Amino acid sequence: MSRIGKLPIELPTGVKLTVSGSEVAVQGPKGTLSRAILDCVTLEQTDKAVLVNRADDSVKSRSAHGLTRTLINNMVTGVTKGFEIALEINGVGYRAEAKGDVLNLSLGYSHPINFQLPEGITVEVDKMTKLLVKGIDKELVGETAAKIRGFRGPEPYKGKGIKYASETILRKAGKTGKK
Repeated sequence: MSRIGKLPIELPTGVKLTVSGSEVAVQGPKGTLSRAILDCVTLEQTDKAVLVNRADDSVKSRSAHGLTRTLINNMVTGVTKGFEIALEINGVGYRAEAKGDVLNLSLGYSHPINFQLPEGITVEVDKMTKLLVKGIDKELVGETAAKIRGFRGPEPYKGKGIKYASETILRKAGKTGKK
């Protein structure tokens, strides 16, 4: 039995989980998320918790068991607390500015980058060099942060570029000029 899959998912007050066919919807104070689940797992709902059970011991059922439980738990966490990822911009003249649902980035290219934020994602900019990507969908928050980081990843010599706040950049020694 999966160690993660057999754990119950606690439903906080104000969170409503509904199952219709192979579709799971979670509604909470921050919004609503829905996801399709595989047929090889079933959900057993009590008043304060949800259990994920598998139909049999096939490889597909066993692999989907823990995954389904984690995805539903992330949905519950997202509609109650939300998710956020912090990014830092390093480099002279590198800056960011949020205008509505568009993120304007100046990253040393000949042109500014205007990034259209996906629906449900917000970006807070602090001092033009610190970004906070927020949303209720964990996958979408991580994907958006990765796309923003991909515009100018950190380089190993001076560390210029966009990096995650918790990321450590391994620096390389530059050329010394002597033989």
